[in-house]
Amino acid sequence: MTFKINNSHVGPIDSQTTKRKQKPPARTDETTFQDALRQQISQKQKDPTKGIRLSAHASKRLIERNLTLNDGDIETLRDAMDRAEEKGARESLMLYKDIAFIASISNKTLITAMDPKESKDNIFTNIDSAVILD
Repeated sequence: MTFKINNSHVGPIDSQTTKRKQKPPARTDETTFQDALRQQISQKQKDPTKGIRLSAHASKRLIERNLTLNDGDIETLRDAMDRAEEKGARESLMLYKDIAFIASISNKTLITAMDPKESKDNIFTNIDSAVILD
């Protein structure tokens, strides 16, 4: 028998008045995890900029230094991030063309960007890898 406390009074609960939780109706348009994964992969392959982000700081630095990246550059950086991730990298210095990036590999984010020619006294800290690209 089940009891209910009501205003400091303990009394039995009528089994007919208790509401049972009903299962939600089954979805007829369910997609499997594998289908969702395939969709995400195909979208990433269609859009080379998908899967890589530019932090506000990196965007600001690129604009300040008049540095530009085209779709091919983004795709090259994304591929380099994927390779670095396979090797276990988490935070990486990425040297590409005449730009140095600090990238969060696990977040697929370019954190900052700089022109290494501007200052020869750059010190890079808190990185666990370096990727040199052509």
